[in-house]
Amino acid sequence: MEVKGNFSKKATEDLVLVAKAQKGDQHAYSMLLERYRESVYYTMLKMVKNPDDADDLTIEAFGKAFNRIGQYSPNFAFSTWLFKIASNNCIDFIRKKRIKVTSMDSGISTSDGSIMYIDAESNTLDPSEHMMKKQKVNAMREVVSKLKPRYRQLIELRYFQELSYEEIANELDLPLGTVKAQLFRARDFLSNMMEDKKHTL
Repeated sequence: MEVKGNFSKKATEDLVLVAKAQKGDQHAYSMLLERYRESVYYTMLKMVKNPDDADDLTIEAFGKAFNRIGQYSPNFAFSTWLFKIASNNCIDFIRKKRIKVTSMDSGISTSDGSIMYIDAESNTLDPSEHMMKKQKVNAMREVVSKLKPRYRQLIELRYFQELSYEEIANELDLPLGTVKAQLFRARDFLSNMMEDKKHTL
């Protein structure tokens, strides 16, 4: 990897880790996650003011960065590139959240082009909505059951049992960084499988 510009010692070390990660070195991914997890998390927390949202946004940021790591070029420090991805993702999240709050009458366009309306007056589901929700949960569980055992366990603990990352780490006796790194991979696999399932319906 050809270095362009004057980098600090830490930024230069990052380049070595990125080069290894681009070749599939899992330890390098974990090292990059460990180096920047807290700083990305606190940046997200400042933006969204909610620890759970900040946690999820941190995982999403690393997920997007790691998925695009082949596109990274050392014109600037890895940390600059990572924080740009994290900030953009967070801004998108905030924008979508505001749309959900302010556009209840006009509805929200979903990814498949349909319009989803939100009933602000009631938190209870009518029978047809309850059935649809149950069908979605069942479809999700069916897809989750096809994941590799370690990813399936992570998804079940996080989203079905609603455990925190720390609780999952304690439950599985794994380092917190490992749980977060594997969970973003599990979510990526799950997202792809759900997309495939949607196309086959």
